[in-house]
Amino acid sequence: MSEDREKPRSSGRGAVTLTRTGILSPRHAPGELGDMAGRSPLITGQRVRHRLRRRVGRALPVALRVGGILLLLGSTAAGLAAAVQWLLTSPRFAVAVVEVQGTSRLSPAEVREAAAISHGENLFRLNSEEVVARLRQLGPVKRAEVIRSFPNRVTLVVEERVPFTLAQAGRLYWLDEDGVSLGPEPRAVTPRLPVITGIRPEETRSGGAAAEDARAAVSLIRSMLRTGSPLTREISEIDMSGADGPILYTVDGVEVRLGTADWEDRLGRLEGVLAQIRSLGEPMEYVDLRFRGQVVFKPRLR
Repeated sequence: MSEDREKPRSSGRGAVTLTRTGILSPRHAPGELGDMAGRSPLITGQRVRHRLRRRVGRALPVALRVGGILLLLGSTAAGLAAAVQWLLTSPRFAVAVVEVQGTSRLSPAEVREAAAISHGENLFRLNSEEVVARLRQLGPVKRAEVIRSFPNRVTLVVEERVPFTLAQAGRLYWLDEDGVSLGPEPRAVTPRLPVITGIRPEETRSGGAAAEDARAAVSLIRSMLRTGSPLTREISEIDMSGADGPILYTVDGVEVRLGTADWEDRLGRLEGVLAQIRSLGEPMEYVDLRFRGQVVFKPRLR
């Protein structure tokens, strides 16, 4: 009897096997249980939820990374804006010292006044180009540079124009080698080069562009220097007021009419002419070099 209870009962092909414990076992009936699982809404739902969990599990790290990047960018932009605001407003970067270098004719005070950098102005807000433009309005300034030294120092480096010769226009003005006026000369000086006359006073405005007549006269003097001519010692004045070109005056008072062209060639001829005049020992009123191939003399009446 006990053996009969222990044997499982079968209802035929594909029947479910009942074990000693009374629990169905699929080992001997995979087909039926497999079909049941396929048809069971409970098992099907579990499979769908499992797939969703896997998809959500894969998408969640990506979303977290994207969100983290956006959060980082937002915090970085906000931090950057705050840093810029601090740099532009912090008293730490307020200009406290303005140093001047490279001056000889100008005083440091004149350069600072022309630069117009306010005490306490923010170092980052300082417009260097505008400062340089203001400095170049000073006649003696040829070039200028603005150097910022953190946290609160500004250095103004200037290169001054070098006085070349004097111009007479109501009063004496220095011109540099480009013919630019450096401003009036208040002291009595002995010029080492010919003095330029016949220039209008407005053409000697300090810091302005070189006037055409001033440039031409300076070019004439530079031609004498370039050739090593002794005329720089013999010519005392260059008058640019005439319509027919420059008129030169020697230290002896001889008028030299140079004409409007071929200056270097005519200056070379003038050296020989003046030497000839000195050998004659006869005072001359003028020498005219305006005619090609000939020199016209006019003796001074006694």
